[in-house]
Amino acid sequence: MKICTICHRISGTDQDHLDCIQKIRIEYEDEYFKRSIPEKLELTKNSQNLGIEVRAILEHLTKENKKDDQS
Repeated sequence: MKICTICHRISGTDQDHLDCIQKIRIEYEDEYFKRSIPEKLELTKNSQNLGIEVRAILEHLTKENKKDDQS
């Protein structure tokens, strides 16, 4: 038996609990995603670097938003 280094409870094996390990992995992935959002938003600021299809989608979405705001 061992104490889990993550939740500090007794573990039946000589390793950390699998659910604790998965929880930490998911938290790190979420943190990485949160930090990468500004980088993804930078793509939309310079629309000349985007493909034609992506620009069309962005223009369509902004037109829909303007219509919803006027209603």
